[in-house]
Amino acid sequence: MAIQLFSNDLGIDLGTSNVLIYADDQGIVVREPSVVAVDKNTGKILQVGAAARNMLGRTPGNVVAMQPLKDGVISDHEMTVKMLQTLFRSSTKSSLFTPKPRTVISVPSGVTEVEERTVINAAIEAGARRVYLIEEPLAAALGAGLDISGPNGHMVVDIGGGTTDIAVLSMNGVATSSSMTIAGIAFDETIARHIRRKYGIVIGQATAEDVKIQIGSVYPRNQDITMLVKGRDAKGGMPRETEVQSSELLEPLMRMGRMIADEVLGVLEDTSPELVGDIADNGITLTGGGCQIWGMDMLLSERTGIQCTIADDPESCVAIGCGKSLAWINHMQEGPINIARKRLMRQ
Repeated sequence: MAIQLFSNDLGIDLGTSNVLIYADDQGIVVREPSVVAVDKNTGKILQVGAAARNMLGRTPGNVVAMQPLKDGVISDHEMTVKMLQTLFRSSTKSSLFTPKPRTVISVPSGVTEVEERTVINAAIEAGARRVYLIEEPLAAALGAGLDISGPNGHMVVDIGGGTTDIAVLSMNGVATSSSMTIAGIAFDETIARHIRRKYGIVIGQATAEDVKIQIGSVYPRNQDITMLVKGRDAKGGMPRETEVQSSELLEPLMRMGRMIADEVLGVLEDTSPELVGDIADNGITLTGGGCQIWGMDMLLSERTGIQCTIADDPESCVAIGCGKSLAWINHMQEGPINIARKRLMRQ
């Protein structure tokens, strides 16, 4: 009991866009963008999270603001370690008696064994005592409050920043799953490309994300809305601004939404008829920040013929699910869980 008293287990949603940390018995204690600002000359970390995100595209020559994760996996090991070290310090109250935290970290369902090991090594170097991995759609289902303990099938579509994870779940496990890199950041890039091609204005990622949130949609709106977008002239380099309408972004964004819908249909095709029957009754649950783009639930409902609902607080579902899984951390398998190999064996 004494050990439990000083336990500081953490559930971590290590996302391409944001890192959320759930502390046992406290809930979500850290919610920061996955951005690190570093001094190139000294290698010193200057800022992590929201403060670093504000520096994206705005730094002097010796300072670089970067995202150390790409498409749901670690692309810069050293920067990820430094980012996690900083976030661990702000999420745990370290004292002489407090052991290093045990952590449950979410990984995309399309992750390879090498990528699993990279996540584990980064967390241990950052100060974790033990590392357990959980598939993102499984964590998302737990966080969304779905009862996946029985044989009844549920489907979760988790649209994050770097990856979209689609899975059919039953008996506390993943029956069929798929992972694709069309997600929130891909929507932002589509918007930036469209505005550059049509208006000759270059905009940054943060502006593109604002446009997506304000007027982006993947399904026809009842009313057209506009937004003033500021950027740099592609030829002259001078500041420029223009009015962008939601209707002109519909076609390029809807194309991306349809690709996600096609992947959902592909997963349903690989699922047993009994589980598909359950999903038709239970509906499809959407989680992740990317599912909040206007009309995503309606587009998926139309394409699949199955009722789609957005979970409460979709951005936090994976982190809450990682936190809930801390309850049975003593029964989890430590180290890589070989998701890629399990999928090959199922085929």
